[in-house]
Amino acid sequence: MTKDQGQRTIRQMTDSAKTRQLLGMKGADVKETSIWKIRLQLMKPITWIPLIWGVVCGAAASGQYEWKLEHVLIAAACMLMSGPLLAGYTQTINDFYDREIDAINEPYRPIPSGAISIPQVVTQIVVLLLGGIAVAYLLDTWAGHQFPTITVLAVGGSFLSYIYSAPPLKLKQNGWLGNYALGSSYIALPWWAGQALFGTIDAKIMILTLIYSMAGLGIAIVNDFKSVEGDRQLGLKSLPVMFGVTTAAWICVVMIDTFQFGIAGYLVSIHQNLYAAILALLVIPQITFQDMYFLRNPLENDVKYQASAQPFLVLGMLVTALAIGHAG
Repeated sequence: MTKDQGQRTIRQMTDSAKTRQLLGMKGADVKETSIWKIRLQLMKPITWIPLIWGVVCGAAASGQYEWKLEHVLIAAACMLMSGPLLAGYTQTINDFYDREIDAINEPYRPIPSGAISIPQVVTQIVVLLLGGIAVAYLLDTWAGHQFPTITVLAVGGSFLSYIYSAPPLKLKQNGWLGNYALGSSYIALPWWAGQALFGTIDAKIMILTLIYSMAGLGIAIVNDFKSVEGDRQLGLKSLPVMFGVTTAAWICVVMIDTFQFGIAGYLVSIHQNLYAAILALLVIPQITFQDMYFLRNPLENDVKYQASAQPFLVLGMLVTALAIGHAG
């Protein structure tokens, strides 16, 4: 390797590390001192995408979203609430209560590395929480809700995030409860918010999205593989700790695939056969990537699997939402 090639490689690695920090991913730059970049790392922007997409799905399922400026801006405000504000709150409070386990598994994270102080973290948690609830109230006002549906969803989702991370309940200590809480937070809650903003939500759509969240449970399990050692040392009962890495990986993929096929069956039952076929076809590449990456080495390939397979899962969510909106 020449000197120029070596310098180019170093620059590429440095740029990649800085990008990973801004997204809140593994392999982040540990030398960055900008407090705003550190705050953003705590909020893990990479995790906002499913919630923003969930709002899109809810709006599509309402059957009443229109491509006009007012609706676009209101939908963007709902995405702001679900993603940067409340998902950012969730990730920050999770890092706050996980600082001991992160010191074992991910010592580069902002809190265990000492890059940000505890009072600064607490301030960030409060600002994001209050900001998210305030935007939810404004959305209810715009929609003319007599009952503050979106505000209640924001408060309820925030409370779920708190008990997921914080003692004494700390739902994430239980692999089943914790991962389902996470899956429903990423699929059902933003979907409900988007649908309530432009239409109505009823028991049927709530049950359907909660069932869909079982696929989200499988996705949530993927995140547990990076912290097996720390979870084991601190007595957290994640599925990889309880069942072993190989069995947990199979539980994960079965959950992801089975419930998507189940939703496809539901679409057939409401005579949305084309949408059902598209959804079923979108599961096939997920199965392919599960075999190529995840099942072969879940500890090494968790991020690679998520990057390759998850787009097909979220596209399937939108297909389902469009089918529901089309069915009325």
